[in-house]
Amino acid sequence: MRFVKTPVAAQLTGLSTVTLREWTSRRALIPADLPPKGKGSAAGFTWQTILLLRIAVLLRERFHFELQPHQNLFASLKAGFQRTSFIALWGKSLILQGENGWSLVEDEAGPPLAEDAVVLRLQPHLEALSVGFSLPHPTKSLGQLELFPPRSIATPPSENAAAAPVKPHHAAVHARRRSA
Repeated sequence: MRFVKTPVAAQLTGLSTVTLREWTSRRALIPADLPPKGKGSAAGFTWQTILLLRIAVLLRERFHFELQPHQNLFASLKAGFQRTSFIALWGKSLILQGENGWSLVEDEAGPPLAEDAVVLRLQPHLEALSVGFSLPHPTKSLGQLELFPPRSIATPPSENAAAAPVKPHHAAVHARRRSA
């Protein structure tokens, strides 16, 4: 199981580190998977917890939900996400039905809703997690996973431009032979 630390979690969720710590530690709205070992140490987060935090951010910022009353819903969602594979969530939407009720439905063939609900598309969140955690992205052929998912490498552009060109190995060999 892969974990990201607090700075990466803050980047993936769009929360400040102060708000992230408040939600995961002080208020324990959505607890971290690995709590910090002490003052100054970072907490560890799985992709399921980051997905849940992204959903909480969306509910708070776009729909102006008060999150604390929904703490039991978040615990239920976290348990459900832990039983579901990352790939199985692609192409699905999350339906929040009130209280602690929720379900996952296919985006294309979702059943008509019999009652009021909040529908959240998971696709944009899963795409961000795919890059942030180097998780597989479904391919066009069904049943086939990527052998080596791409890894995100954060390199400042100035380092790439200032890097000296690397000599080919054979040029270094010829240089040694001439000096001998």
